Amino acid sequence: MKNLKYIWILALGLGLTACSDDDSSSDGMSEPLPALTAGDANFSKYVSLGNSLTAGYADGALYRISQENSMPNILSGQFSLVGGGNFSQPLMNDNTGGLLINGSQLTGFGPRLVFDGSGPASITTLNPMAQTTTDIVLNNPTGPFNNMGVPGAKSFHLLAPGYGDLNGLFATPPTANPYFVRMASSPTTSVIADAMAQTPTFFSLWIGNNDVLGYALSGGESDTMAENYDPITDQATFDIAYNTLVTTLTSGGSQGVIANIPDVTSIPHFTTVPYNPLSPDNPDFAPQIPTLNMIFGAINQIYDALGQPERAIVFSQSENSPVVIKDESLTDISAQISGALMASPTFPAFIAQFGLPAQAAPLVANLLGNTYGQTRQATAADLFVLPSSRVIGTVNSDYAAGLVAQGLPPALAGQFSAEGITKPLDDKWVLIPSEQSEIASATAAFNSIIESAANNAGLAFVDANTLLNQLANGGISSGDYLLTASLVTGGAFSLDGVHPNSRGYALIANEFLKAIDATYGSNFEASGNLVNIGNY
Repeated sequence: MKNLKYIWILALGLGLTACSDDDSSSDGMSEPLPALTAGDANFSKYVSLGNSLTAGYADGALYRISQENSMPNILSGQFSLVGGGNFSQPLMNDNTGGLLINGSQLTGFGPRLVFDGSGPASITTLNPMAQTTTDIVLNNPTGPFNNMGVPGAKSFHLLAPGYGDLNGLFATPPTANPYFVRMASSPTTSVIADAMAQTPTFFSLWIGNNDVLGYALSGGESDTMAENYDPITDQATFDIAYNTLVTTLTSGGSQGVIANIPDVTSIPHFTTVPYNPLSPDNPDFAPQIPTLNMIFGAINQIYDALGQPERAIVFSQSENSPVVIKDESLTDISAQISGALMASPTFPAFIAQFGLPAQAAPLVANLLGNTYGQTRQATAADLFVLPSSRVIGTVNSDYAAGLVAQGLPPALAGQFSAEGITKPLDDKWVLIPSEQSEIASATAAFNSIIESAANNAGLAFVDANTLLNQLANGGISSGDYLLTASLVTGGAFSLDGVHPNSRGYALIANEFLKAIDATYGSNFEASGNLVNIGNY
């Protein structure tokens, strides 16, 4: 089966953002704005702590321009108007992104994404001359750094000594982070220790997203042996870690602002790929629909007999069809399917249609049972991770090779290896409702801890969860722009579908400034000193 690439971005329109209709006229008689004041806040030494959202990560990588437009750097620019000091960041060496280690590409830390006309693609596909030059062994910058955002960090990682130890990258599992290797003051230090060594008068803390995001990005992977296994942090660990961070940061009288965790399932990484991308107008897919329905028809009869007709797989010849997925929450009926097929007197004639002898009946019966024992077609309640868009409809060559090794002819093995069609999409590509529920419960519990910590310490609080949900549900107007959570065209998110772009970070920075105004009596908003997101 040929590659079926489904274009889920239909048009760029006339621009990346749409103008809002809240323009106001002026008669030249408006009241003068008050002078900017810091209120009770002391911004003379500002330090930011967090993960990729603090570092300025965008488009699947950290790169120089994205760092220059990071939320904390934007904040520091406004703080400088009322006594804020210099703000140093561990800038990358280039705008390609990615990390090297002794001249070799560090696995999992490749270059940034760009838009190739149909979706996100590595910058090197459009510009082969783009090179990663940031090497965590050969050219690390010298601190201290005011921006202590570490991409990939979870709450408890900020407390961990040795999180910047190069040798920890080679442990199993790794105990270090290559981004912190670049910026740590010593191999044995921690993120919180390097932050406190600067004696901050004001801090921002936005951490906890990765405590649930890793699980979501893995498609809710529950297999502890899977390469992408990344469980949700248990609540007790998060509670201790978060409260320790806040207690430590405020121990010297420092003021600050903290933000909660966004609902990760509302971001374009999980909302862009449709559950039903299989079009009858696709010339590679349409001719095979009758054969597919014949094959699944035999299995659907077994589903009916077992009282589970909702598992039936049918492809429409007039409308888009859902992909086929593996749902680990379903009872595994592999043995029942295989047994029913073997017991059918018509099964040898059935497989003969594919050029297989009667002797292959046990092989095929076991194959169909093992493949479709926990499967169903997707529904609108399922969410697909963004990379699945380039997998759906393609032949899984490794799976096909395994079928050949079991005795299937290569052509037939390929036909039974089409991702999302004859080969159910693995758990890593989809968040089923039960997994979404796990994420929602953890997010709510963690956000309760964060808000309580803010209230107990008298810190400014940013409800990032509500903010990103607003982007996903109608959008947010700011100045002349309406920002939404649509990938590419929404104007707020970068191409990885998880992190904001520069304009999105500017929007979030304004929310931080508003929260600071409300807690410390500053007047960034009232004095007209929120940032103009149109400049980003």
